[in-house]
Amino acid sequence: MRRCIMDNLWNLLERNARNFLDAVAVRFPAEGRNLSWLDLRDHALSLANQLTSLGVSKSERIGVLFPNCPEFIIAFYATAYIGAVVVPINGRLTVPEINYILEDSGARALLFAEDRRETAEIAAQGTQVTVFLSNTEFAKDITGQSMSLEYCASGYGEASEMAEILYTSGTTGRPKGVMLSHYSVISVAQMMAYEAQIYSGDNALVLMPLTHSAPLNLFMVGAFWAGASVTLGEFTPQTLLELAAGERTTHFFGAPVAYQFMLRVPNLSDYDLTSMKCWIYGGAPVGREQILAWQKAIPGKFMSVYGLTEAGPNGMALRPWEHDKKAGSIGNRGAINSEVKLLSDTGQEVGNGEIGEIALKVPSLMLGYHNNPIATEQTLLDGWLLTGDIGKKDEDGYIWFLDRKKDMIISGGVNIYPKEIEDLLLTHPNIMDAAVIGLPHLDWGETVTAVIVVAPGCDPIDASALQAFCSASLADYKIPKLDKVVPALPRNSSGKIQKFALRTLE
Repeated sequence: MRRCIMDNLWNLLERNARNFLDAVAVRFPAEGRNLSWLDLRDHALSLANQLTSLGVSKSERIGVLFPNCPEFIIAFYATAYIGAVVVPINGRLTVPEINYILEDSGARALLFAEDRRETAEIAAQGTQVTVFLSNTEFAKDITGQSMSLEYCASGYGEASEMAEILYTSGTTGRPKGVMLSHYSVISVAQMMAYEAQIYSGDNALVLMPLTHSAPLNLFMVGAFWAGASVTLGEFTPQTLLELAAGERTTHFFGAPVAYQFMLRVPNLSDYDLTSMKCWIYGGAPVGREQILAWQKAIPGKFMSVYGLTEAGPNGMALRPWEHDKKAGSIGNRGAINSEVKLLSDTGQEVGNGEIGEIALKVPSLMLGYHNNPIATEQTLLDGWLLTGDIGKKDEDGYIWFLDRKKDMIISGGVNIYPKEIEDLLLTHPNIMDAAVIGLPHLDWGETVTAVIVVAPGCDPIDASALQAFCSASLADYKIPKLDKVVPALPRNSSGKIQKFALRTLE
């Protein structure tokens, strides 16, 4: 019989089922459902048996099209058990987008929520998918235990074998499939449990889509690594507050926009959030003033995480005790077992006070991009991940994110980083949301353009007033020369602003 050490994702669940038995593993308040560790293991084994009986075998790809619900986690671990590769698919994607992921990944099976059946069947046309199962067709009898010992010798994957293909958000075009091994995912989970101090008995609130690397690997698997339970739901500010208070959750991970929306809930102070040990944020840039506003209104400690899906995601953390002086930075060293440096355009490491591209060296590094060796070669350099993010080290060695390389504006030969301008705009009381882009200019190359969302009940700001507001804090060449007012900024499902869409606005 195979030794159950923590070298793959299935062994993690098997360990928890042995150690915690009938303790709650998954809470799903929307349907009043709880799964114990034994329930979760047995449901996953039953589905694994069902999939193998339909001909799905080790290393084949399984698409998983579910919202945040117990069936997603059951499918995730059933896939791990048979040594297949899970391909999470966001339910907000269109049919052509889902078709692309199924085709590119070579998925053999597609597991989906029954209310997405039509979408699933149409999206799978012309792909290699031959096995379709909705949640209503999952095996109802829990018979998986009968084959667990017999099958484990040839089933679930080794540490170095692929466990996931996660498709990036695609803010600039077609998403790329990031291949992660069992070891990569477990390394990320260990890091999160350690850095966020997640322990057995804790209850992590998972509202961001599990189809993304941070909610999935950092947070869900991170909680399971520690023996903590998860509470599942779909994000709204009200849902966050109700579940945090009602389920007495201890940890939450969200994009910065989630915290911004929380602050706008009129009766925020009415919710008992005293069970929350740590509020974790990441996935998009955020300014110091925004973070300080969160800390003032929301009880509990805050922690920032910085990383890319290509890193697991893993990379850096700004710990709670560093926030007083360094809120807004992404930290001064790598997360546990990780390293970070800034590189010049010539590939040399830069020192304090200098600007460079952030590079990460992490144990959770991707195996590469699926079907895209050229992009892999451009992104990986001697074991380091080139993030495409520009940062600057301060006098204490803390790194401050400036912007994505591709989003930097060059006007009159001068480099301008939109995030600095966006952070300032978001301090204006009449502005609820803002993005800054460069638009083509015949003479200057690009002109700085602000796209803003007016706060509810406030009047729009005219161009001259906006420029006057900015002039007190920004050099003249950074001040937006044009501005556009929109009802909402286009964001992908992980909360990142899709600037390519803003550049097409009339």
